[in-house]
Amino acid sequence: MLARAIPRALFERLVDSLRPPREVYAHCDIPCGIYDPHEAQISALTVLRMDQLIAELAAPAADAKAEERSAYASKLARYTLVKEQHAERVKHEVRVIWGDYFTADHAKQHPQLGELTNKILKQASKARQGTSVSDAQALLKLLHEFSEVFWKTKGAQTKLQPSLQKSGGEIVVPVSA
Repeated sequence: MLARAIPRALFERLVDSLRPPREVYAHCDIPCGIYDPHEAQISALTVLRMDQLIAELAAPAADAKAEERSAYASKLARYTLVKEQHAERVKHEVRVIWGDYFTADHAKQHPQLGELTNKILKQASKARQGTSVSDAQALLKLLHEFSEVFWKTKGAQTKLQPSLQKSGGEIVVPVSA
């Protein structure tokens, strides 16, 4: 009755003030059934590219102007931030596929899956913490294996194709039979 006497928006604010809503987080716990390791691979390529850019970044000379030092520090900070964000995105995407898509039957068919997932999460952390191009390449290689297993569970064959990104590298994609 009270709800009809006052506008809905005002009523909802009143209810929210009495009992604040909680924040919730989800990937798509409907479940939507839409999963794909592509974003994890692209994020790994981004980690690789940022490490390449960091390696190419020339440190300013001791007598460099303040603007040069500032430009160097800014580029290094931006490359590092993007690398860390994408390493975390790799971990997120892999955790979602591991937790929401893969089943006990998948794990039986692919007994390496649990260990592989753990290796990816650890390697993404290692790539996030450092700036080694070889660490980023190792992460991408693990994601290739993960992607191949993922697509096998869907009955698809895969191929490794050039990414055509500046970082180089390859990605695993499903192919039609």
